[in-house]
Amino acid sequence: MDALFGDDLLPRHRRTIAPGAVHLPGWLDTRQQSWLTEQFRIWAAGPVPARAAIIGGHPMSVRTVCLGWHWRPYAYSREALDVNGNRVLEFPDWLAELGRRAVADAYPDRDPAAEYAPDAALANYYDEEAKMGMHQDRDELSLEPVVSLSLGDTGLFRFGNSENRNRPHTDLELRSGDLFVFGGPSRLAYHGVTRILPGTAPADCGLECGRINITLRVTGMAESNP
Repeated sequence: MDALFGDDLLPRHRRTIAPGAVHLPGWLDTRQQSWLTEQFRIWAAGPVPARAAIIGGHPMSVRTVCLGWHWRPYAYSREALDVNGNRVLEFPDWLAELGRRAVADAYPDRDPAAEYAPDAALANYYDEEAKMGMHQDRDELSLEPVVSLSLGDTGLFRFGNSENRNRPHTDLELRSGDLFVFGGPSRLAYHGVTRILPGTAPADCGLECGRINITLRVTGMAESNP
C-alpha cells in the first residue's frame, strides 16, 4: 500500500504556514533546478570558496558560499574577512529578478510599488549528516522577506514562532524545486533544518546527493558599512 499510495503521489499545494510564511511546492522545474545547481558549483569555485562558518567556536555542519555581501555570524561585509579576505562575487541581476518573481508569487496582494530588491544570497550545502539549529535571520538591517529555494535531497524544515525556539512550530518537507518565503509577521520567526533525507534528490535536478538551499535577502547595508 505504501508503494502504491505514498506521499510522492499525493498532490502538494500552496500552503500558508503562518502569516507571511508561504510554501510553494515545485516552483522550479527540473531544468531550472539543474541550472541553479551548476551556478552553485561556479560560485563555490569563485574567489571565496564554500566554507563552514564558525559559531560559538564550532563549525556549522553546512557549507556556505555568499553573493553580494559575505555573511559571517552576526555581520555582513563585502570581503570574506573570516575566510581569505577576498571580495565576494557580485549579486547577479538575474537572481534579483528571480527573487522578485518569488515574492510576487508568494504574496499576490503585495503592493507592486514595494519592489523586492535582494542584494545578498547565502547558498548552503547540506550533506546527509548536516543540520541547522533553530535561529532567526536577524543580521540584516532590513525586514524585507527572505526567499528560500531548495535543490537536491529533501530537507525536513521546522518553522517556529518569533518569540523563542520552542513550540508552536510546524514541520514540513522542502523538496527539490520548492520555494519558501517568509516575511511580514513571520520575518523573524525561528527556523531550522532537522534532517536531510538521503536519496530523495530527483535524478535530473543536477545534484546526485545532498541539498543546496539558496536564500535571498535584502541586507539594508550601505557601502560605508563595515
